[in-house]
Amino acid sequence: MEMWSFPADKDAAKTTYGACGMLVKMEGVPSGCGGTLVYFACEDCAVEAARATENGGSIFKEKMSIGEHGFISLVYDTEGNMIGLHSM
Repeated sequence: MEMWSFPADKDAAKTTYGACGMLVKMEGVPSGCGGTLVYFACEDCAVEAARATENGGSIFKEKMSIGEHGFISLVYDTEGNMIGLHSM
């Protein structure tokens, strides 16, 4: 089993926020759609979506407005997992 964690910074200033979690790769458990869609905050989701394609992923949904809540992009990583990118 391979695990990659992204811990929350519980000592961060009150203006920062986040969530902790872990990505797990297990034999016999395929990657791909059907699971939870995780969104990552970024400065510009179009820039980060482009980075995904530069590193072997692909864009499912280009940067689009979600009104007063900013913008999102949806990308696939190299294993076929979809992730969301969010920016204001």
